[in-house]
Amino acid sequence: MSTKNEVFGYLPDERPPVIGLIFFALQQIVVMFPATVLVALITGFHVSTTIFASGLATLGFILITGRQIPLYYGSSFSYIAAIASIMSAEAFASYSLNDKISIAQFGIVLSGFVSIIAGFIIKRSGKETIDKVLPPTVTGSIAIIIGLSLAANAMTNAASVPAGILDAQVQTVSSMAWLIAIITLVSTILYSVYLKGKLSQLPILFGLVTGYVAAAVIGSVTGIPFITFDTVQSAGVFNLPIFTLPKPSFAAVAAIMPIAIATIPESTAHVYQLDIYVNDLAKKKGIDKKYDIESKLGLNLIGDGIGDIISGFIGGPAGTNYGENISAMAISKNFSVSVLILAAIFTMIISCFTPLINIIYSIPTCVIGGLSIYLFGVIAAQGITIMMDKKVDMFNSKNLAVIAVILIVGLGGSFGFPGGMIPMFGIEIPSIATAAIVGIVLNLMLSIGNR
Repeated sequence: MSTKNEVFGYLPDERPPVIGLIFFALQQIVVMFPATVLVALITGFHVSTTIFASGLATLGFILITGRQIPLYYGSSFSYIAAIASIMSAEAFASYSLNDKISIAQFGIVLSGFVSIIAGFIIKRSGKETIDKVLPPTVTGSIAIIIGLSLAANAMTNAASVPAGILDAQVQTVSSMAWLIAIITLVSTILYSVYLKGKLSQLPILFGLVTGYVAAAVIGSVTGIPFITFDTVQSAGVFNLPIFTLPKPSFAAVAAIMPIAIATIPESTAHVYQLDIYVNDLAKKKGIDKKYDIESKLGLNLIGDGIGDIISGFIGGPAGTNYGENISAMAISKNFSVSVLILAAIFTMIISCFTPLINIIYSIPTCVIGGLSIYLFGVIAAQGITIMMDKKVDMFNSKNLAVIAVILIVGLGGSFGFPGGMIPMFGIEIPSIATAAIVGIVLNLMLSIGNR
């Protein structure tokens, strides 16, 4: 019998064979690692602790959601400015690094309770209320600006040169970095489009390997150190992450806790994305079961809150479910919860072994940039998919107004101000959070009098 039209992919309650399970898990780690580590580096949190926390928080999320929502928990960019403000505050200038982290942890833990409360409210209010507050015009637009706001990160990473390069060499090295990034990007796209069967589910991992090999070859020919294995210095092979406990602080609560409210539309957009892609795969596989993921918005927020509490309690940054991982799942057509569980376990193991961390760190930034151009673009495309799937009327004045304002505030703020922080009324507000809040309020105002 011909298998020409056989659809390969795994739904949330399906489990790949052992070998496939391992490779799919590694692919998920590759996708989440750069952003999660970057948040740690920017905020000053311990990298190994951040990595461990993302894995543990993911397990907590999957457990609390009853294995119904295939999402990976990673460190969120939305909280960076708030956490950094605490870490650099004059009031805590004399404190040790661990004490500063402990103070920030208190705000992170309480932000988790905000998400949990919001989740219970959404569960009680029902889908109609959710659709009024968070219609696809809002969630779709948020998904678009999340993807596009990261475009600069992807492009600068693609052109990134290794440390220690002389000024006279920068232009040449940058050109080689671009070549590696382009090889990574093009190969990943070709793998995702042309690979068939089960191999079609690993385009990101294959693209990474191709880019890595290209970096190794170009590095050996030119002498440019694109790949190094001594990023993390340690006296031993096995080292437990540095765990710290939260210390009560009103300043941390005031700075960090409100950000949780602004991340709700982002998390909602991710759930809508998942619902569309999972049910599309089920339909193509001829499975009649309805995976009603979009009705679990409240449960998703509760899981997000539990993730924040777990991460914050042991010394990790605040986080959210990752759009990058959803992109990887959409591209590979692999939504298996078992894959995410194994990825979380692998992540926790990696955080404890210095050689494994160094292998991950050895991936050249330009390779990550090549992958990111594709992944971040897919996140933005998923926002368009949400609005198409929900049949948003683009000729409706109200819809146009909401979408227009969200896109311009979100993207304008991301690219127009340092760190994507909009100076407004004497304070600085994260651009995406601002866009989300403005979009929600505008939609509700324009809905007055409408049934």
